[in-house]
Amino acid sequence: MSAPKNMIVAQSGGPSPVINNTLRGIIEMASDLDNIGTVYGAHHGIEGVLKEELINLSDQPADEISLLRYTPAAGSIGTCRYKLKDWQNEDFDRVIEVFKAHNIGYFIYIGGNDSMDTANKMALMAQERGLDLIGIGGPKTIDNDVGDSEFKLIDHTPGYASTAKYWMHMVQYANEENQGSSPADPVLVMQAMGRKIGYIPAAARLADPHREMPLQIYLAESPCSLEELHQNVNEQLKKDGRCMVVISEGFNVGDIGEVKDSFGHTSFSSSQITVAQTVTNYLNQNGLAAKGAARCNVSGTDQRHAMAYASSVDLDEAYHAGQTAALLASKRESGFMSTILRNDGPVYSVRYDKAPLAEVANSERTFPKEWITANGYDVTDDFIRYAKPLLGEGMVSLPMIDGRQRMTRLQPMFADQKLAAYVPQADRQKAPK
Repeated sequence: MSAPKNMIVAQSGGPSPVINNTLRGIIEMASDLDNIGTVYGAHHGIEGVLKEELINLSDQPADEISLLRYTPAAGSIGTCRYKLKDWQNEDFDRVIEVFKAHNIGYFIYIGGNDSMDTANKMALMAQERGLDLIGIGGPKTIDNDVGDSEFKLIDHTPGYASTAKYWMHMVQYANEENQGSSPADPVLVMQAMGRKIGYIPAAARLADPHREMPLQIYLAESPCSLEELHQNVNEQLKKDGRCMVVISEGFNVGDIGEVKDSFGHTSFSSSQITVAQTVTNYLNQNGLAAKGAARCNVSGTDQRHAMAYASSVDLDEAYHAGQTAALLASKRESGFMSTILRNDGPVYSVRYDKAPLAEVANSERTFPKEWITANGYDVTDDFIRYAKPLLGEGMVSLPMIDGRQRMTRLQPMFADQKLAAYVPQADRQKAPK
C-alpha cells in the first residue's frame, strides 16, 4: 500500500486574531485522517512553497499546536502578499516541482478572495499537468468581504468578529474619555480598517446599540463631502457638546498619497497621511460649534492582532472551519472552500459546509445599502442583529507565564530541501506589458 500523500497549509494576506486556530483545526483533524500524511506549513505563504521552506507541523509538540488557539496574527508559520499571476509560468512550474518533491497531494490556502483564486488555480493547473492535487480554501478576513452580498456562500469570515469586538470596546473606552475631556477635546475622530467595505467601522455601533452616545459612523460606501461631514459634526456639538466620529480608512477625502501592495490593495497605514488626520485638520481649520479642538486616533495592525479582545465565538468557528477544510481535503473534494452558514431561528447557530472556490474568487461582497441609515452616517438595527451574536459574551482567558502571555513557539523542523534554490519570479522580473 502506498504511503499517504502529504499536505501543505499556507496563509496569505493580512492576519487575524483567530487565523492560527483555523490552522490548528487543520493540523489536529488531519492527524486523525489516515489518507493524509505529514502536514507542512509553508513559511510565509506561497513564497514558502516557491522557496521550498516547509515547516513540519505534524511532529511539533502537542502543547505548541494547542497554543495556536491563543496566538494571534501569523507569526507561527507566516503570511505573505505575493500573488501568483497568470504570466508567472516559472512560479507555477516551481510549485509543481516542490509538490512532487515532497509527495504533496493536498494544498489548503487560508485567506481571502485572492487566496481562494490562487487555491483554485493551483488545483486546476496541477490536474492539467497530471499531478493528483486536492486544492482547498480556508476562509479568513477581518474585513468580512469574502463571499456574496446575499450571505449564501458564507455568512461571515473568521477574523471579522474579533475585530468587531475590538472596535466595540475601543468605542466604549473612547466614550469614557471623550465624555470626561470634552470641554477641551469635544471631537474625537477614530479611523477603522476597511478599504472598500464598511463592516469594521459599522462595528462601532455595537458599543452603543441603544444610540445613547453622540456617535457618527462614516463608511466608505456612504461618501459625503468634508463640508457635509463638518456640518454633521457641528450639529452634534450643538446638541450634545461633544461628538465621536468613526470613519473608514477607505472614506474618500481626496488624495492622501496611497501606497498599494502586490495585490493592488491600498495600504492606508503606509500612505502619506491618514483619512482621520485629514478630517481632523479640516474640522479644526473650519471651526467647531464648541470650544476646544478635534483630535484623532488611528488604530493600525492592532485591530487584527489584539488577542485580548478576540471573540470566543470567532475562535470556535475558526477552528471548525479549519477542521472542515481538512475533511474536505480527505474526501477529495477539490475546488471548494470550507464555509460557515447561519441557521434560521431566533437562537444563533451555524453549520459548516463548502462553497466552490471559483464562485468565491469571482464574488464581491458589499455592505447592504439597507443597513445604512438615511442620514448616511450610522447603521441600522438589522446590522446589530447580524453582528452581535458573533461577539460572544465574555473575554478570552489567555495562558500567562510570569505576567506575559504564553504563545506558540514552533520548533524549526523544516523539511529537507531537495531542489535548487529559487527566487520568486515577480521578485526578479516585471510583468509583461
